[in-house]
Amino acid sequence: MQYWARRLEQEIDGVMRIFGGVQQLRKIYDDNKNLFEVKENVPRKLVEKVAGDIESLLAKKVRALKRLANAAEKFQKAHHWQDNIREEDIEYYDSKADTEYDDPDGEEIEREKSNSLKLEFTDDDNFKTKVNYSYAAVQIPTDIYKGSTVILNELNWTQALEDVFIENRKEDPSLLWQVFGSATGVTRYYPATPWRAPNKIDLYDVRRRPWYIQGASSPKDMVIIVDVSGSVSGLTLKLMKTSVYEMLDTLSDDDYVNVASFNEKAKPVSCFKHLVQANIRNKKVFKEDVQGMVAKGTTDYKAGFEYAFDQLQNSNITRANCNKMIMMFTDGGEDRVQDVFEKYNWPNKTVRVFTFSVGQHNYDVTPLQWMACANKGYYFEIPSIGAIRINTQEYLDVLGRPMVLAGNRAKQVQWTNVYQDALGLGLVVTGTLPVFNLTEDSSDRKNQLILGVMGIDVALHDIKRLTPRYNLGANGYVFAIDLNGYVLLHPNLQPQIINFREPVTLDFLDAELEDENKEEIRRSMIDGNDGQRFIKTLIKSLDEQYIDEVFRTYTWAPIKSTNYSLGLVLPPYSTYYIQANLSDQILQVKLPNIKMKDFEYLLPNSFESEGHVFIAPREYCKDLDLSDNNTEFLENFIALMEKVTPDSKQCDNFLLHNLILDTGITQQLVEQVWKDQDLNTYSLLAVFAATDGGITRVFPNKAADDWEEEPEPFNASFYRRSLDNKGYIFKPPYRDAGYRGLDLENNTIGILVSTAVELSIEGKSLKPAVVGVKLDLEAWAEKFKVLASNRTDRDQLGTRRCDPSSSCEMDCEANNKDLICVLIDDGGFLVLSNQEDHWYQVGKFFSEVDANLMSALYNNSFYARKESYDFQSVCAPEAPSNTGAAPRGVFVPTVADLLSLAWWTSAAAWSLFQQFLYSLTYSSWFQTEEVVGDGMEARETSCIMKQTQYYFSTVNATYNAIIDCGNCSRLFHAQRLANTNLLFVVADKPLCSQCESVKLLQAEVRAPPRDPNQCELVDRPRYRKGPHICFDYNATEDTSDCGRGASFSPSLGVLLSLQLLLLYSSTSRHPLPPAACL
Repeated sequence: MQYWARRLEQEIDGVMRIFGGVQQLRKIYDDNKNLFEVKENVPRKLVEKVAGDIESLLAKKVRALKRLANAAEKFQKAHHWQDNIREEDIEYYDSKADTEYDDPDGEEIEREKSNSLKLEFTDDDNFKTKVNYSYAAVQIPTDIYKGSTVILNELNWTQALEDVFIENRKEDPSLLWQVFGSATGVTRYYPATPWRAPNKIDLYDVRRRPWYIQGASSPKDMVIIVDVSGSVSGLTLKLMKTSVYEMLDTLSDDDYVNVASFNEKAKPVSCFKHLVQANIRNKKVFKEDVQGMVAKGTTDYKAGFEYAFDQLQNSNITRANCNKMIMMFTDGGEDRVQDVFEKYNWPNKTVRVFTFSVGQHNYDVTPLQWMACANKGYYFEIPSIGAIRINTQEYLDVLGRPMVLAGNRAKQVQWTNVYQDALGLGLVVTGTLPVFNLTEDSSDRKNQLILGVMGIDVALHDIKRLTPRYNLGANGYVFAIDLNGYVLLHPNLQPQIINFREPVTLDFLDAELEDENKEEIRRSMIDGNDGQRFIKTLIKSLDEQYIDEVFRTYTWAPIKSTNYSLGLVLPPYSTYYIQANLSDQILQVKLPNIKMKDFEYLLPNSFESEGHVFIAPREYCKDLDLSDNNTEFLENFIALMEKVTPDSKQCDNFLLHNLILDTGITQQLVEQVWKDQDLNTYSLLAVFAATDGGITRVFPNKAADDWEEEPEPFNASFYRRSLDNKGYIFKPPYRDAGYRGLDLENNTIGILVSTAVELSIEGKSLKPAVVGVKLDLEAWAEKFKVLASNRTDRDQLGTRRCDPSSSCEMDCEANNKDLICVLIDDGGFLVLSNQEDHWYQVGKFFSEVDANLMSALYNNSFYARKESYDFQSVCAPEAPSNTGAAPRGVFVPTVADLLSLAWWTSAAAWSLFQQFLYSLTYSSWFQTEEVVGDGMEARETSCIMKQTQYYFSTVNATYNAIIDCGNCSRLFHAQRLANTNLLFVVADKPLCSQCESVKLLQAEVRAPPRDPNQCELVDRPRYRKGPHICFDYNATEDTSDCGRGASFSPSLGVLLSLQLLLLYSSTSRHPLPPAACL
């Protein structure tokens, strides 16, 4: 077998030496070194510069933010409240006035009459939508009456903000959305643009957005306790479950939470035994488990509150350590549990208690009001579904009191997690600043209400522009994280679905393959330190099929005046890079009279003789039209080069000069190597070269028809893997398990073999290019059989056949009916085989071809396995389970309800109208909410995918083993081929089914429910830091305003009309997705 392996190694090496042209390309670079310089990447200097540039960018936004917040406080203080204000007295642009909504049956819903300004809009590249820079727009939540006195006064004084918005833009034209989110629910944003909510009921409320919540209060430790005693009726319990669901949505990643149910005893609703971070995954567990609550037993408030206080007093866990609160949902009771409060909370009252009376009942609510008032909290009533959203978010006004009373000390600019902008900007972060009510009452007491939160968006695209890219090479990159360890910048930050309700929270350790070194780097970055570390680590290939063990230098430093930290990752071969230094004589020559023929070789009429050229779709010049079609992009590029010189100020000289340089260098490779060789002699379909400068040249031209690799070398898996691995890297065409080889009948299948070109110029080592060949599968499969045989040139096949029982030596050609001989790559994918029925399976994971043999290779440590999770995937929605427990989509009162005076007096007309709106939106209160982008049907949802990759775990040259299968064991031999990523395996064909074994899985699969196991992960939480300042107490706080009930009694006619609408809407079976949010 070693003899066969040497023959294979020699054949591969010979072909690559002749056709790869590595040596010749080195000489070409050396001959042309007068045309370029070798520059150095100094990691610490790069990080320092980029961090400084990002700091400057954000500092400009902070200045605008502070100017807006100060102006808002001044305008509100000077505003005179008007009791008799009318809607026609206010002039503003209602962003929803021009938005058309369709009802569930596809009919257009009649718009309500509006006094909105009529504006004209123009397309704007910065905002990717139509805007009007002369006005701001107003968005008012659908469930808030825009004609109310409170809203009209809010619109009146916030109108003055428009001048400040406009002035800010004059000082900084790069400003994007400037937004004021009011505590009343009004959003005023600039510049004006119509609200983007087509084909859906708009449930956007700025007060429920993560950026608003972060700016309006300090972090929270919250325990939610839910009364599940027998007195909680079916409808009331459903209201409670929905209330908990909505309450969880008011929490961000800076908060910690636990949820428990209680009757005679209290117990957590989920597997979480203590407070856990209120991140997306933990909240999802709570939401799923809350649905399983069942009402039974008797009410014991003491059990619930003691459990909650014990949770809040647990100091052995990670938590927010700021605002502490208990949220109790109940249908009512008489016990005030004063002894519990005396034991745990008095006299300091460090824990606020919020009580919620849920459902329609005649219980005395005085004890619930007393609990809230006696513990610096608030009492709310939730009589119907329409009251849930408002009453589960207004507790934030109470938490904002200490911030307002703290004055300027609390005016801390905070930067959010990454999230999707609702108005089309893509991924953004937002700087937030609270806005306080500075008015005083007649006793000169300071007002303690927050007016709202001011926000300014920064698009991630604008931050990325400040980071280096192409000088770092294909495998170098910049990243940034926040105090939670979530990435702000990272090449692997690629959310596959637009989810407006939640921030994009990808942890650094999930963006990369986690190890101890990266954990320490992440901790140092969160702590605001700078540092550098050279590590050996594992990385996934770009196509996520392979794992490579590589060396990387990580360098990091904080971005001052923010809660972000910046990192740079460089492989050793990217310490230096080429910068073309072309002469003016070359650059100033325009087509078609080019003396140096570099540009000429980009023209399609040169492809037949010089090979097809793909150019990377980079932003070489500002006026260059990008296109996904590379031929079209090439034509656009050439057309632009006829109009401008490469030294034009509108062009990126570094990119353009390097492209021109590499065009000429690869053309010389064609002239010196490829043109003189007959590819068919060695059964090659193509030869190719790809460069850092963005050129991919494929020869001959006809081979480009079957070229499936990315035209951007930095995005091509073969290119990046060749840089990280020594020798020749084989890449078969990937085939999934279901592939049946239909293409093989009509098309020639090719296998890429590539290797990096390493230069050493004046002692500086770098890899500016990758070269390779494309093997003809069928021809090389035949060649493989011959090379893995004992045949010499003089032998004839028919004279050498050897029987397994005879003493002669068997081989892969003569005994292909008895022996399986295969080449498998380092990812476990089949590359070549002596079995003709394997040819259509080339590119498949080998376990799909021979599960027994692949298992033996894994069990004998030829391969190691790495499992990881992709938290950014998108999946088809799973079919809902019909358990019989799904509640009604709309609450329709029973006859008993209609006859109950208490029901009529406690249910407000507006609450019913809200309920009507929500019933249009949700088919079921508790079905898992699928969030989709504008104009999309609910066909896809975000999900977690489990990935498994295999890679070589041993460097043992050769290995023999027996697969023990009882009476029909299999012998196999395995040996690594030197200077390649191949494993040569020879094995007996299986003689009986006893050798069947469990098939190893490599394909990405949807992670099962609760995988990864959140219950285990929360017991070893990742390191994080919350905001460095906390406002949860102020001695001057006035806690007398601590609760209200539903006191509005609408007319009987209004209620009957609304109820008819409810009855009509209950027949609708077409839910609409929730609205997009800023």
